[in-house]
Amino acid sequence: MSDLMMNNLAGLLVVTSFLVVIARKAQTAAWLYALQSLVLVGLFVAIAHRYDAHELYSWSVTAFISKVILVPAILFIQLGKMRDAKAEQPLIRPVWIALIVAVISIACLYVIEPVQLPLVASLKPILGVSLAHFFIGLLCIISQRNILKQIFGYCLMENGSSLMLALVAHSAPHLVEIGITVDALFAVIVMVILARLIYAKLRTLDVKQLTVLKG
Repeated sequence: MSDLMMNNLAGLLVVTSFLVVIARKAQTAAWLYALQSLVLVGLFVAIAHRYDAHELYSWSVTAFISKVILVPAILFIQLGKMRDAKAEQPLIRPVWIALIVAVISIACLYVIEPVQLPLVASLKPILGVSLAHFFIGLLCIISQRNILKQIFGYCLMENGSSLMLALVAHSAPHLVEIGITVDALFAVIVMVILARLIYAKLRTLDVKQLTVLKG
């Protein structure tokens, strides 16, 4: 696969991130996250093949099991029954979110321009996308009223960190990726449990209605 195709796949990651942010239903966001993770796995395999980064083949297997299957399944099953129509109304309109995502992506491409690493030289757009994922994840958290979106925001940030690690530390042992993945998996499980407890107690997912938790 050519560098151009890989950079285009990175662009698809940005599109799926935007769709995850604006998705109102948790189950829809879970499907979109699984799709994004599948694209991420494809990027791992493409980079491994193109640059003989053989460790990334193992990373792609781990990412497929955890990011494409396990985490989306947990989110789809555990969050699907929790609905709050009021909380599903975004704090920022989708058109503005699209504009912010575009600005973030362009800014990150500009920031990583001075970076000089052998593997990254022809894949700087992918490195820019990996950095942008962190800020898009933050945007997902702060632009939505639904507390479940905080989980998806974290997942987007974690996908970005995995992609950046694949680019700048692709020769790291597979155990490193396994450790990061296990940490992320447990973090998602803990956040899901907290979300279910909040919903069971207060019957709302609206961050504006959670002032009762203060103090």
